Amino acid sequence: MANKNLVNVDINPCKMCMPMGGVMAFKGIENSMVILHGSQGCSTYIRRHMATHYNEPVDIASSALTEQGTVYGGAENLKKGLKNMIKLYNPSTIGVMTTCLAETIGEDINRIVGEFYEEERENSKNLKIITVPTPGYGGTEAEGYYVALRKIVEQICEKTERNNSVNIICANLNPGDVRNIKSILKQFNINYILLPDVSNTLDSPHNEKYRRIPVGGTTINDIKKMAGAVATIEMGVTVEDEKSPGDYLRQSFGVPLYKCGIPIGIRNTTKFISILSKLSSKDISEELDYERGRYLDAMIDNHKYTGKARAIIYGQPELALALAKVCFENGVNVKLIALGAKNKILEEALKEEIKSQREEVLVLDDTDFDTIEKYAKEFNVNLFIGNSDGRRMASRLGIEIIRVGFPIHDRVGAQRQIITGYNGSAFLIDSISNAMIKITESKFRKDAFNNYYLESVEKMKADNMKEEKTCTHPCFGDNAHKFARMHIPVAPKCNISCNYCSRRYDCVNESRPGVTSEVLEPEAALSKFKFVKSKLPNLTVVGIAGPGDALANFDKVKETFRLIRKEDTEITFCLSTNGLMLPFYANEIVDLGVSHVTVTINAVDKKIGGKIYREVNYLGKRYTGEEGAQILLTNQLTGIKYLCSKGVVCKVNIVMLKGINDEHIKEVVKKVKECGVYMTNIMQMIPVKGSAFEDLPTVTNKELNKMRKECEIDIKQMYHCRQCRADAIGTLSEDRSIEFRNIGCSSCTSTSCRSLSEKEDKTVYKFAVSSRTGINVDEHFGHATQFYIYTYSEGKVRFLEKRNAEKYCNGEDECYEDGERISKIVKVVSDCSAVLALRAGLEPKRKLKEKGIEVIEMYETINNGVKMAAEKLLKNNVVVSD
Repeated sequence: MANKNLVNVDINPCKMCMPMGGVMAFKGIENSMVILHGSQGCSTYIRRHMATHYNEPVDIASSALTEQGTVYGGAENLKKGLKNMIKLYNPSTIGVMTTCLAETIGEDINRIVGEFYEEERENSKNLKIITVPTPGYGGTEAEGYYVALRKIVEQICEKTERNNSVNIICANLNPGDVRNIKSILKQFNINYILLPDVSNTLDSPHNEKYRRIPVGGTTINDIKKMAGAVATIEMGVTVEDEKSPGDYLRQSFGVPLYKCGIPIGIRNTTKFISILSKLSSKDISEELDYERGRYLDAMIDNHKYTGKARAIIYGQPELALALAKVCFENGVNVKLIALGAKNKILEEALKEEIKSQREEVLVLDDTDFDTIEKYAKEFNVNLFIGNSDGRRMASRLGIEIIRVGFPIHDRVGAQRQIITGYNGSAFLIDSISNAMIKITESKFRKDAFNNYYLESVEKMKADNMKEEKTCTHPCFGDNAHKFARMHIPVAPKCNISCNYCSRRYDCVNESRPGVTSEVLEPEAALSKFKFVKSKLPNLTVVGIAGPGDALANFDKVKETFRLIRKEDTEITFCLSTNGLMLPFYANEIVDLGVSHVTVTINAVDKKIGGKIYREVNYLGKRYTGEEGAQILLTNQLTGIKYLCSKGVVCKVNIVMLKGINDEHIKEVVKKVKECGVYMTNIMQMIPVKGSAFEDLPTVTNKELNKMRKECEIDIKQMYHCRQCRADAIGTLSEDRSIEFRNIGCSSCTSTSCRSLSEKEDKTVYKFAVSSRTGINVDEHFGHATQFYIYTYSEGKVRFLEKRNAEKYCNGEDECYEDGERISKIVKVVSDCSAVLALRAGLEPKRKLKEKGIEVIEMYETINNGVKMAAEKLLKNNVVVSD
């Protein structure tokens, strides 16, 4: 994996410059001062970081290189700075460190210091000046710290007699931790030389009189004696040999070297104490045993919390290594160990341990906070362990941070913090556990609700909403007479061909369900919706049911729903489809807020389906017979099962085809019930001229209702279906689409709509139409309880009014030839030129003919039927009587 999001560019670096670490090393030397050979900004930057972390005044001198010194050399600046510093501070040791600028222009600080000794012999008699190359681009504060220590040892140590002291090369720790380590050393009553010792210099007691250089630190004499020590313990597992002061002492003076990690956690602390016990030949004290026992008890106390942590550790390599080990010991799920420094030793040191972790652990060196933040999101971490430079990232992500290491700017007391030894390790794991408890306390109620109640609450809400929307849906609910629906015809294309359907007649007035008087664009559909809504206060549902298949025109359907939803957030969306493309669009249907979907499924057996569907056009290829039927069925069942799982109320329409699927319908009902369907609608086939099944006998109402009753045992049945057109508007019992469509058929291309000749005069014909739907001429004259009165003149059809009439036929095989009733009906239509009806008896025809009113039998849409009737009257030269 990439160490950074950008090559050779740090975004919010996870490191500080090399001179920073060098200054920290020198601050642990007695009566020492530091001067940086470079621009003033370098020393200011370091002072600011150290002062806010340690809450102590931190003095760092600068040679203040300017443009002139950069071009001609800065030797004079450095010498002048040394003189001023000696005069002001009177140090016994001075660290001269380079910066980026000094190294770039090739300043030879060894030569300059040598010249200074010659020129200032009197003032530098008892002064030790140590030179350290620390260009900012040479490494981070981690390398700077150990390089400075190495240079201090190299330039001060000299061959000496063996002594019984032990060298302790301390990692870059806070004064509190250094004091804690010194207390451990004290228990072994061992002579030791601690390098560096910042226990007092960076956390000094309050003094009445200000001291420019605090008391404390490792003395120069002690550093000289390090060459004769019995051993060196170096907290520097991640330090390369060429930067290691312990390795220099071993190579140059034969001092045995023991490398160990910072004593944090059970293993590192025990190892450090064991080495001390071995070198001092003393047993581990009872007090340290008690501390170890208390730490083990703390591990037990904390394990149920630390195991919940998913952590990222970042910072200096040596500290990051120790933190990783203590986290592994305590069950913390470490997801990322991130270093600003370039260091491959750490990953190798943890190689075996990482393998045993329950999840993969990523180790990145030379990285930045931008990259760390990316992985924090990806790994779903809940804890950062590192310095406060990560606080902005933690705040953005809402993640807890355990502040350890350097720098800590946003908390007081960092210099006194203790995380070393058994006691400090207990504090550290307590902090991790407390962070986990804080997370739990802040969101456990929400988590409990989300985990145990939210689903049921959401389901309850969805069920209530579903029930409410279903109650106000004319097709799905039991209040069909109360609520109106609006079918919007925006989907003309179809992707399957059924044998009971014919797509040859594309006239907008084609007289059967699935056709329309107009095909609208989404914008026009919105305009029409607004108008209809203003006229129908009981409008609750907008549906798209063709005139083709909604999902074969899904772009138009989607845009229509989107526009209407913007206009009305409460209206119920309904969609009707053959289901072929349901698996492709089911998610989007849910996202659009479509709450009710009707799918026509006529068979769940491919053999039967092969007889019903002539062809299936699927993904650009045509399939026929059983192959096409199987593809359709698979997609239908997959789609409705998914929609039902998402809370969409699904209805299945089944066309009952005599001798084809009439014995199979119960299987269809049972199968769709398994998928979660709410109800089924078993329908009569309407014979369509030109279709393969145009001569197929239709089932009787008695057969249809018998089948519905038998299937009602398994699932709710619909009895009130009116097999609506694609542009139906109003309640199921009163279709008012005529009021909302253009009079005539301006977009029609049917010859029947264009057959009236130009010879039409201004004669006005009036027609009485027997219609149960208000759309088609589809009712027997004897069954009519009302007549729709239309006029025809100059090629235009206009709706005039509705007239009530007394029904004279009882609806059975025989109608009562009641002369008085027939006379009343004749009187209702006496001013009309003709009556248009599906059928009419002989007696009504005779009575109407006596009044000069012709009966024209047909099954057509009203508009088309009126035009055809007018054409017939014109051909017969029928004259209208006033």
